[in-house]
Amino acid sequence: MAALRKRLGAEAADTSRDDELTAALAAASRGIDRATGRRFWLDDTPVSRVFRLPGRVVCEPDGDLLLVDDIGDDTGLTVEAGTTGPWSALVDWETQPDNALADGRPITGLLRAGSWGAATARVRITARFGWPAVPDDITEATLIQATRLYKRKDSPEGIIGSAEWGVRNLSRRDPDVWALIEPFILPGFG
Repeated sequence: MAALRKRLGAEAADTSRDDELTAALAAASRGIDRATGRRFWLDDTPVSRVFRLPGRVVCEPDGDLLLVDDIGDDTGLTVEAGTTGPWSALVDWETQPDNALADGRPITGLLRAGSWGAATARVRITARFGWPAVPDDITEATLIQATRLYKRKDSPEGIIGSAEWGVRNLSRRDPDVWALIEPFILPGFG
C-alpha cells in the first residue's frame, strides 16, 4: 500500500484513499494471476490438491513428469496415489525443475523414474502452493496496473486528456505490464 501511495504522490500518512487503493491493488493482483495462469502468493499452511494424470504427464528421458500447480515450499510436501480406494503414499519422485526453490522459482513438476503406473489415476499432493516470493517483475507490474486502475475514475469511457497530447483512448493492455508478466505466463494462458 505504501508503495502505491508513494507512486501516486500521496503523503505516507494520508490514508483517505486506502479503500480505493486496496481495491485497485487487489484487482491488479488477481488480474495478473488470471493472465498468467498462476498465483504469486503462497499458502499459509499445506493444503491438498488432487490431480488426474491424463494430460498432465510428460514423458522425459529419465521418467514421467507430472505437471502440477506451482509449489512454493516443499516443507511437508507429500504425494499419494489413489483411485477409488484409500490413498497410498508415494516416495520415489523428485521435484522439478532442479533447484527451483533455491532459485526463487516454484516447483512445477514431479518426476518419477519409469511411470506413475497404470493403476494410478489420481495423485493427491499436499504442499504450500504458490510462489516462494513475489518476483520483482510481478510487483512492479501490479503497481503499474493498480495505478492505472485507480486513475481510471478520471478517464470516463476509456478516454484520457492531456494538454501535451490532447484526447486519446487508453490502450486495452498496458505494454509495460504485459512485458513484465509475459515471461511468467503458463502455456495456454494470456
